[in-house]
Amino acid sequence: MLPDVDSLALFVKAAELGSLTKAAEESNMSLAAASRRIALLEHRFKASLFDRSSRGIELTTAGAALVKHAKDLLVDINQMQSEMADYETGSKGVLRVMASTSVMTHRFPKDLAKFLKKYPDYRVVVQERWSDEVVKSLLSAQIDVGFIINGSVTNGLELYDYGTDRLCAVFQKGHPLGKVKNLRYSQILDYEIVGLEASANLMRLLAMEASKIDKVMRTRIEVRSFEAIQKAVSAGLGVGFLPFATEQPINLQDNNLIAVPIEEEWAKRRILLCVRKEKLNNTILQKFLEEFIQR
Repeated sequence: MLPDVDSLALFVKAAELGSLTKAAEESNMSLAAASRRIALLEHRFKASLFDRSSRGIELTTAGAALVKHAKDLLVDINQMQSEMADYETGSKGVLRVMASTSVMTHRFPKDLAKFLKKYPDYRVVVQERWSDEVVKSLLSAQIDVGFIINGSVTNGLELYDYGTDRLCAVFQKGHPLGKVKNLRYSQILDYEIVGLEASANLMRLLAMEASKIDKVMRTRIEVRSFEAIQKAVSAGLGVGFLPFATEQPINLQDNNLIAVPIEEEWAKRRILLCVRKEKLNNTILQKFLEEFIQR
């Protein structure tokens, strides 16, 4: 018989707090009842989960192994309950979507808001990931829809054009690049770069284009978001690159920064909406595609 969810939740809470007494209090149960639940877990797994002392409790080797699995299970159960609750309250369906970091800075949030306003009985769960992660999650059926920047391997997926963006160089006001007319990528590479993680499609594209002109991209610092790029550039750590929707004006969070579009053709990137071919008969997905690709 599998352990019950409440006992696993108590076990995780006790491990995090280092005290069964505090865990029992937060779980609104007596210490005796909490001790009984932990004892049943230890009996079920035939292993001691805590070392007990006057200072409190510490995980044993077996307890440390179990706590990771217990946390993962509790997260999965929470997500399951959340999704099933949508059906209980009248939702007609749930769509799982992943969008690359670049796409999240595009018009996607506004388009999603319009879709949800038109179809309030549907729920869309969105996660932000790098493009390659989006493709992997889509192929493994963890999600229903993916938004990526062109450049990932997309074999087995149905692709639709969603939009385009253009890369811009971002630097401080007063930077020497601000005096350059018709800014070229080769000129930007004379300076140290503030970039995203190397696994990001953007960084692979920049590195490839640098190699084509026989120059080296000297990355001084790697960060995980475009917001962090702006902060690092504003602090004087180098020149950054940001994508901006081609149909929207350039807006920066910091008035100390300037963004100049890279006019070379490769800097204009396709944004793709991706789905698995066998999922195209899904009703909510069909409505989603109608709204997002007919424009």
